Amino acid sequence: MPLRPLWLCRVCAAPWPCGAARLTLVSEYAHDRVALNIYLCTVLHDAAADLYRLYPDTGPDPAALFARFLAWVPRTRPPTES
Repeated sequence: MPLRPLWLCRVCAAPWPCGAARLTLVSEYAHDRVALNIYLCTVLHDAAADLYRLYPDTGPDPAALFARFLAWVPRTRPPTES
């Protein structure tokens, strides 16, 4: 879990989700990528609110938040018809 409201990893102090957190999340949600995406959308929303509250003048870059929270999630291909 991240250290809020800074959204840093409690172990390594890197921006959360750090590499280790990403691996853990992918493993925990291995059988339900939709749930992983929903969870990450929720925490992205919380992180944006916290970070804008901390830094109201500069706030986090929306594209950077998307890359940090969602862009790294492995995509699955839809099943192909035989």
